[in-house]
Amino acid sequence: MEDKILELLSEEFPEIDFEASDALVDDGILDSLTITGIIAALSMEFGITIPYEEIIEENFNSIAGLADMVERLM
Repeated sequence: MEDKILELLSEEFPEIDFEASDALVDDGILDSLTITGIIAALSMEFGITIPYEEIIEENFNSIAGLADMVERLM
């Protein structure tokens, strides 16, 4: 799952190195607009809805966090 998400997001956001940090939000690499784009990409790719309460730093700080969230919501 992590590899698939990394591939998807690397295509959608080539300017971001998602492997460079395990604190993408905390380090300021991801901003609110990028997070909105990530939510849209994951929702379309995996057919999930990401509820507001899942939009927390822990879920968006790393590819592993994103993969865990997607797997929970599938």
